[in-house]
Amino acid sequence: MRLCDLFVWLDPRATLLFTFAVLLVVFFRGKKDPPNFPPGPPSLPLLGNVFNIESKQPHVYLTKLADVYGNVFCIRLGRHATVFVSGWKMVKEAIVTQADNFVDRPYSPMVTRIYSGNSAGLFFSNGKVWRRQRRFAAAALRTFGPAGGSMERSICEESHHLQEAMEMEMEKGEAFDPVPFLNNAVANVICQIVFGRRFDYSDLTFQSMLKNLAQVAYLEGSVWALLYDAFPALMRRLPGPHNGIFSSSESLEASIRAEIERHKSDPAPGDPRDYIDSFLMEEERNSSRELGFNDGNLVLCCLDLFLAGSETTSKTLQWGLVYLIRSPHIQDKVQAEIDGVIGRSRGPTMADRPDMPYTDAVIHEIQRMGNIVPLNGLRMAAKDTTLGGYFIPKGTSVMPNLTSVLFDPAEWDTPHTFNPEHFLGAGGRFVRREAFLPFSAGKRACLGEGLARTQLFLFVVTLLQRFRFSTLDGVELRTGGITGATRSPHPFKIYAAAR
Repeated sequence: MRLCDLFVWLDPRATLLFTFAVLLVVFFRGKKDPPNFPPGPPSLPLLGNVFNIESKQPHVYLTKLADVYGNVFCIRLGRHATVFVSGWKMVKEAIVTQADNFVDRPYSPMVTRIYSGNSAGLFFSNGKVWRRQRRFAAAALRTFGPAGGSMERSICEESHHLQEAMEMEMEKGEAFDPVPFLNNAVANVICQIVFGRRFDYSDLTFQSMLKNLAQVAYLEGSVWALLYDAFPALMRRLPGPHNGIFSSSESLEASIRAEIERHKSDPAPGDPRDYIDSFLMEEERNSSRELGFNDGNLVLCCLDLFLAGSETTSKTLQWGLVYLIRSPHIQDKVQAEIDGVIGRSRGPTMADRPDMPYTDAVIHEIQRMGNIVPLNGLRMAAKDTTLGGYFIPKGTSVMPNLTSVLFDPAEWDTPHTFNPEHFLGAGGRFVRREAFLPFSAGKRACLGEGLARTQLFLFVVTLLQRFRFSTLDGVELRTGGITGATRSPHPFKIYAAAR
């Protein structure tokens, strides 16, 4: 009897059981971990551990698994094994000590669809394209970012726009949501670097871009993204929130293309004005497309800069308000230091930071407790290696868990308490901590770390110099957070009182 005749002969239930049995056989034949592979929780055939992961706080679930299986363990997303690395010592081993081995990104169906099959951009490219584009972007950030001097002035000017917007809201005498104001200010800093201009906060195109950015940042780190990468053929055909990743990315890319066309129609007469100008000039000089200098990749690189440069810094400032409102005595001490070092008649500069160790410590603790990027980008082993005594075969996907580092009890005295003393030493001097990894580390460390540090200091000091922040009577702001690719506070409202 032929196989097709067999399916006609069997009733539907028998057909279903037969199909499932065949799939089980295929699964178990293919499921052969090498000797001494990292342990992990039991997984379902074909599905793996996808439905074990806590959808609202996946980083918490994954951190707890390390208590059971150790700091190097494996979970399966569908049939694909991913090794998670936890704790400062093991994460350092993976991304710093073995940086060359764990520098590439593995294949991702979701990323491939967002990038239209182009494996370029800044964050998901590999090899010589990634190395060349990262060097180019780093040079552009040095030229147009804080190191160039003018960007520090631009951030200070943007902080005044932020102040004015908050003052107008404050005059209404009602509690307000600070998130849109912070998003506007931080995104405008990136706009000046990439586009060479800022937007009015009421600009509809600008607001559409911010809305799409937030959507992509949330969904890329959600369980929907895990499901899409685990079952791409199925998820591509199903309705659901995951489709918002692609529609929002397409809208962002369209906005970026419009800016590129604007630059082409009004080319820089001499020196480049911004990142897009620099890229277009390099594109003209570089006849080889192998290094990623083409219009399609320019769109993707701009998209990556916006996602990394605006979402993370804005979320950090949001968490800053949450923790300073929850700890008014800490807010008082920061403002006392601002008054003593800067006063209230002039704005802050980065030259003030060495003289403000307590403020610097508070900002670092906001970053630690805010835990803006709870996990990290996936890495892929370039060759057979070992981690924590376990064998990691070439091609294995590896995920460093940054949450486990920022809250590692072996590194922090009170890991789950907002405590600026973590960054203060004898005499109140500021102390750098090796396990402070909000920007990751190694060769894939955040490109915009310097820009982010400058923005955080100048925005925080400017706001606290002008306002005292509080919330509604009887309300305690929550610290649980909403987790996607980045982690944001639950919606909250504040009062900003002039000092």
